[in-house]
Amino acid sequence: MNLIIDVGNTYVKFAVYMEGELKEKVVGELKDFESMVSGVISDHPKINQAIVSSVGKLEGSTIKSLEDKVKVLELSHKLKLPFTNLYATPTTLGVDRIALVSASVEQFPDHNVLIIDAGTCITYDFINTKNEYLGGAISPGIRLRYRTLNNLTANLPLLETEMPQDILGDSTQNSIHSGVVFGVLKEIDGVIDEYVRKYSDLTVILTGGDTKFLSNQLKNSIFANSNFLLEGLNFILEYNTK
Repeated sequence: MNLIIDVGNTYVKFAVYMEGELKEKVVGELKDFESMVSGVISDHPKINQAIVSSVGKLEGSTIKSLEDKVKVLELSHKLKLPFTNLYATPTTLGVDRIALVSASVEQFPDHNVLIIDAGTCITYDFINTKNEYLGGAISPGIRLRYRTLNNLTANLPLLETEMPQDILGDSTQNSIHSGVVFGVLKEIDGVIDEYVRKYSDLTVILTGGDTKFLSNQLKNSIFANSNFLLEGLNFILEYNTK
């Protein structure tokens, strides 16, 4: 039984997998890490190994306390990976992106795949039919765009995410919603269109915290899977321990 730990910019996710099947997922704040992981292990005493992916700040002492409970693998570019990494700076490729590409290898082998992770940032990652990771793009996510408009201007308010009714904003608030949300949707559809021009047989995966909000608004055909990163981490753990 595997324990999957994904430490993001905002939250930490714990997932329990057995033979490739998700048994439980728990989401919480980083400050509650030790109490949450103890609870998950207590509820699933058959957990015998774990993988940790951290783009946030996870102290070494926290990892050490986890290692006292189970065998731990920390995700990095140094691990054995199920694809060829042709990124120009492979040591800087984020662990979250490594996990997403690994998931695509397991679930869509020998395909041209574009993985879009819509979270704090929106990342685009592309792997071709030869199992070669070529790169992608990084841009601000929905909440980051709302916060930036508020933080870097004198008079614009911080709004909660809301789907605008029309692209023509008839008030400051509606204009912000239009600019942020339609900006993201047009960006994602535009990026997909560019990839389709080069790779007509493209498979597109949408994942991340904003998957549900965005998935029904895009004009392009996609596979939506909010657990794609966790599935990739589980695959990497199995790939390195079998």
